[in-house]
Amino acid sequence: MSRSLDRALVFAAMLLLAVPAQADELSLARKVKLLIDAYPQTLVGSEGGSILFGDGEPALPIDDGTAKDHARKLASGDIEDSLSQIYPAGPCETRPTVNFDPGRIRSEALMKRLYGGSAREVEASLVEIDWFGVKLPVTKRQGVAQALEKVRDALKTMPDLKIFLTPSAGTFNWRKVAGASNLSVHSFGAAIDLNSRYADYWIWAGGKPGRVQRRDNKFPMTIVDAFERNGFIWGGRWYHYDTMHFEYRPELLAIAKAAGATACRQTSSNANSVSRGR
Repeated sequence: MSRSLDRALVFAAMLLLAVPAQADELSLARKVKLLIDAYPQTLVGSEGGSILFGDGEPALPIDDGTAKDHARKLASGDIEDSLSQIYPAGPCETRPTVNFDPGRIRSEALMKRLYGGSAREVEASLVEIDWFGVKLPVTKRQGVAQALEKVRDALKTMPDLKIFLTPSAGTFNWRKVAGASNLSVHSFGAAIDLNSRYADYWIWAGGKPGRVQRRDNKFPMTIVDAFERNGFIWGGRWYHYDTMHFEYRPELLAIAKAAGATACRQTSSNANSVSRGR
């Protein structure tokens, strides 16, 4: 084999490791079932194209019947839109294609039903958890506080990672997404930002919607893996990236598992070495 061909094959293998494995298609009905199962405190089923709530409040349509481009989905997505892109989990980095933002598309109406429709209502469910010596307010609804404590306990066993984890850049903050009209998941006490010193954010990098500079991730994938194993997705998997950001979206992890979506190609002999990368 010539040296040039050998180099080409090695380069091709590296490219394969940089993208998520192909996921199986799941029906919307299957995705909705996994969504319902992820929030048993609040969601009890679906009927007639709507999600049903255990508190007896009006059902919420899954599809609002409006066709949207990516920008409209981000600004005013419905439940179907929020489940339209499959999140690839695993201890390997991925390089998202243009506008691949799984989880960044959200149904604000659903988030308000899960966590509270106003700052005061969300605040009523906040509890403080210890995050490496500092108290952080997060919601106890949907098991968020408990899940974040599990992340902390997993990462406590690796003290060399603490510099990435503290100081936290914030948890609860009732506010809109920067430069947008929709609420951030921080508004619901269901997100955490890690040490901003190591962060890369598409707007800080001078990006424009749909035209983003390549990200420079400095957070070890061990941290990402710990969060994903406990129901949190990572903003570093988005084309419009936010590498310090994690938010509680267990339905997307369940859908990923059911679809076989993974950030790592486990059949590769190099998968283990990639998983230990940044």
